[in-house]
Amino acid sequence: MATQEFTGFRVEVDGAFGSLVFTQGDKLNPLSTQTLLDMETAARWFDQHAELRVVVVSGEGRAFSAGADLSSFTPDGMNTHAPHVAGDAGRRMADAMEAMNAITIAQVHGHCVGGGLVVAATCDLRIAASGTSFSIPEVDIGIPLAWGGINRLVREIGPALTKELVITCRPFDADEALAAGFLNRVVPADELEATVAELAKVVASKPMFATQATKRATNEVTANMVSIAGSWRDAEALMAGLHDPEGQAAAAAYLNNRGR
Repeated sequence: MATQEFTGFRVEVDGAFGSLVFTQGDKLNPLSTQTLLDMETAARWFDQHAELRVVVVSGEGRAFSAGADLSSFTPDGMNTHAPHVAGDAGRRMADAMEAMNAITIAQVHGHCVGGGLVVAATCDLRIAASGTSFSIPEVDIGIPLAWGGINRLVREIGPALTKELVITCRPFDADEALAAGFLNRVVPADELEATVAELAKVVASKPMFATQATKRATNEVTANMVSIAGSWRDAEALMAGLHDPEGQAAAAAYLNNRGR
């Protein structure tokens, strides 16, 4: 068994099975810039394990992930990394996660917010607990949804619903996410872990070449339908949003309301 600790999450590989678990459950598993950079590294780490067939992505505590660590995505917070590195870290993470050789399964529960939803979208399969709440609050924070999130949402649920959910920032539940095609399955919360484990066993039991070829072929088809290639521009839009006066005022109001 191989394990490694990263900023905000841990990874493990045991033969054909792997896991990536967000470990800051007390904070609802935020995604800092360093966490995003480490997730890109972890994706490459998984690819070094020749026997690995399936990776389950999950979060400890009450949430899959509450999304971007807002303190690290303010202009001051981003000073810990070069602006071009911080602004592009999420896109690099998403591309690396999606390109992994292993089949990835998102085990979603509690809250799946903003960047956390983008992480789930990078996974090949997604199963959620029935009480899961989804939301995309970026516009309310004064920034566009970045990290290739728009492209991936359009790919999974279509352009009209993507525009509605991203622009209005309204929450939606697991049943709506299932009906929209974002989820493969919704199960009772107490059955989530067992259901994902069983699915992982099924995936791991199939011939590796055929499953990975299916993943690559499907990704190639969807890339021709909705390209992810241009999502590198998201970093520019993110940085512009962080420095937009109206956006800064929206972010301050959002944080103030959250603190009440």
